[in-house]
Amino acid sequence: MASVDSSNVFIREFQEKYEKKLREKEVEILEYWKAQVDKIIAMRPESIASLQLQVTKMSEMMGNRIKVLKKG
Repeated sequence: MASVDSSNVFIREFQEKYEKKLREKEVEILEYWKAQVDKIIAMRPESIASLQLQVTKMSEMMGNRIKVLKKG
């Protein structure tokens, strides 16, 4: 009976650590992409074309990152 309780405690602690690490990573990722968007905002593009170019570059960066993560 004690081994079942200790296993449950271990599983619960492991799950809590995992969820905490997952949240930390999510915050880190969101902060990175927010900084990228903030850079575009700070640039104050003079035309729609230059804004579109910057957004396209950011989209390509995101696509490349997704490909890297899916490979690994």
